[in-house]
Amino acid sequence: MFVKICGITSEDDALLAVAMGADAVGFMFAPSVRQIPAQQVYDITRRLPPEVLTVGVFRDEHPKRVIEIVHRSGVKGAQLHGNESKTAVAEVAKGVKFLVKAYVAGSPQIAESGSLATDTILIDGSTPGSGHLFDWSLVGEIPEGMRMILAGGLTPENIADAVQTVNPWGVDVSTGVEQSPGKKDPLKVKRFIERARAAAPVPYLGPEEIPYDWSDE
Repeated sequence: MFVKICGITSEDDALLAVAMGADAVGFMFAPSVRQIPAQQVYDITRRLPPEVLTVGVFRDEHPKRVIEIVHRSGVKGAQLHGNESKTAVAEVAKGVKFLVKAYVAGSPQIAESGSLATDTILIDGSTPGSGHLFDWSLVGEIPEGMRMILAGGLTPENIADAVQTVNPWGVDVSTGVEQSPGKKDPLKVKRFIERARAAAPVPYLGPEEIPYDWSDE
């Protein structure tokens, strides 16, 4: 079970997530109360262990701009959380090593995601970052061979049910493990990761579940 802690705004919270066993940490470059400058993200990413996946979150940004910010901030991947076209996804994929395309639950475009230039998608609610849960039945059919990350209103209290019901490849949380917007709660982060892993149908394998060996860098 791949676990990403998103909405990181400080080095302390990034190190906390890593210490608790997160596979990935995410930084908001899209407009958000958790938005963080690229230089600040660079200062954080260079202090993290090489095996940790770092991801920048973008929304309807020009592909060249996405790639430029990814390289300048030191993150290893990008998450496209807007209405990006397949062409835009393909352009970004040429310049980053790990790419996630996000969809709103229930979107008919999910069924067509198998033709994307990435094999990893994320399913979220209609208002990303709000902490609102959506009907998990709206996840729908995921094309064969695609890795699906579940997000949207997940918390330490519901993550076990979410994993058992949806059986995603990974899970992504931000609001559900915060003390306040942009500030993580250590106990919530710990419980979320532990309960997500415990509910997974197969034992956790570790960093090798990520489709890239970050430690080679």
